[in-house]
Amino acid sequence: MEKKVASDIEIARSARMKRIVDVADRIGIPERHLFQYGPSKAKVDLGYIEELSAHPNGKLILVTAISPTPAGEGKTTTTVGLTDGLNFVGRRAMCCLREPSLGPCFGMKGGAAGGGYAQVVPMEDINLHFTGDFHAITTAHNLLAALIDNHIYWGNKLDIDCRRIAWKRVLDMNDRALRSIVNSLGGTANGYPREDGFDITVASEVMAILCLSLDLKDLERRLGNIVIGYTRDRKPVTAREINASGAMAALLKDAIMPNLVQTLENNPAFIHGGPFANIAHGCNSVLATKTALKLADFVVTEAGFGADLGAEKFFDIKCRKAGLAPSVAVLVSTVRALKMHGGVPKEELASPNASAVKKGCENLKRHIENVGKFGVPVVVAINRFGTDTDSEIGEIIVCAKKMGTEAFVCTHWADGGKGAESLARHVADIADAERKTSFKTLYPDDMSLREKVRTIAKEIYRAEDIVCDKAIDARFKELDANGFGRFPICMAKTQYSFSTDPTQRGAPTGHVVTIRELRLSAGAEFIVAVTGEILTMPGLPKVPAADSIFLDDQGRIQGLF
Repeated sequence: MEKKVASDIEIARSARMKRIVDVADRIGIPERHLFQYGPSKAKVDLGYIEELSAHPNGKLILVTAISPTPAGEGKTTTTVGLTDGLNFVGRRAMCCLREPSLGPCFGMKGGAAGGGYAQVVPMEDINLHFTGDFHAITTAHNLLAALIDNHIYWGNKLDIDCRRIAWKRVLDMNDRALRSIVNSLGGTANGYPREDGFDITVASEVMAILCLSLDLKDLERRLGNIVIGYTRDRKPVTAREINASGAMAALLKDAIMPNLVQTLENNPAFIHGGPFANIAHGCNSVLATKTALKLADFVVTEAGFGADLGAEKFFDIKCRKAGLAPSVAVLVSTVRALKMHGGVPKEELASPNASAVKKGCENLKRHIENVGKFGVPVVVAINRFGTDTDSEIGEIIVCAKKMGTEAFVCTHWADGGKGAESLARHVADIADAERKTSFKTLYPDDMSLREKVRTIAKEIYRAEDIVCDKAIDARFKELDANGFGRFPICMAKTQYSFSTDPTQRGAPTGHVVTIRELRLSAGAEFIVAVTGEILTMPGLPKVPAADSIFLDDQGRIQGLF
């Protein structure tokens, strides 16, 4: 009789969690500096974090991946597995992850707490409301929206042009019906009707600001710098000018504190912030990462989606702004995903096909080359599935060797940290090697905004060029002229392809990248370049995950993954 495989939620429920105060004690955080949310999760006091500034830094390890497919790659699972693996081989390590969004949890992608025996717990709490950070971000963002309309209602002293308000509202849920709306209907008592819309919370500039702020003072400064729209003579109007930044910071004073939880093997993990990498910068908070580097010898963090999105933004935005220099990057791949990149349909992935894996390895090669452009050593992690054959895995190992690196088969999903032992030892050896870091960003601060976008498109996506209409061209020049030219670029692009066409798998070349919108994020201090058909408010699939989530007779959540 075939053995039943336990689900992620069943494995998480069977975990023997330690008290969060004991997990904190392992990395030297006294109980008095914790704000506890029950026995298994806590926030870390900002005052204590400030005291850590004189401590030496550990080594930073980035986990990224090939271009994602419906077959799955397991980047978060590998991040957790590698953290447990490093602790398994006697290294003091912790991981830094992003908080899951409710949109994917009830949509199609599912949660973001890892899987199998490489998870962070309490899984149900993390994947749902957790410590309320997303609600605080949503509320702070929408407070600003309310204050904008209120300012206009009470006389519009700043002469804000209702046609040029750039600040939408947000909701942490996939809801296509809210992408474009008209607000303030119902007569003069409700204000002035205007076009509006919603983004998902993870795309909010407030989310990006929280994730890039160094402390409360920096948070309030950045919130005040948000450009909410323009006057009739096209002068920018900031959140500070409508007296919003103080109240917004008050709503976020707890949310800015990193959240401490644990892996299934009781190793410490910070989970803080949650921007998507296809429409935002895709990294956990700078504050969590920099704090972890003071507390552990190795810090494993992830960047969203494939290396063309998450890793590029991690290097060019997060590392640039925070002064971070990663020691090594781990590129996660699976046989199944590479078969899809090699042209195999999803329903045929269980059948052995080494030639398709070899063809799909063109995607892996491209990502290895791209990460190498930042001067960071690359290691390939093969997240093994039960249907993988030795010949298929062999193709990945050969590919990695040809690219000057090594690939390691990992079974952390089934075996926890022990299943990532060989990868952990190799990563630690690279990070321990005494060498001067050669990390570098892809482009300098003083390059023009248009040329920065073009550089990303040509160097990372292998596009022939970028294209945009006269209005976008003018917007590039306007942003440069108004003092925003030194900002890095945050590309909003489909995660499924190097091109802007999600159906183009593998490693396409010769395509063009159409820039259809430029969004100024003056508080986050980057420019969002929206490409192709990417949307900042996703919709639900025909059969959303919400259809299968329910409470059983014991009041336990079922169907969450």
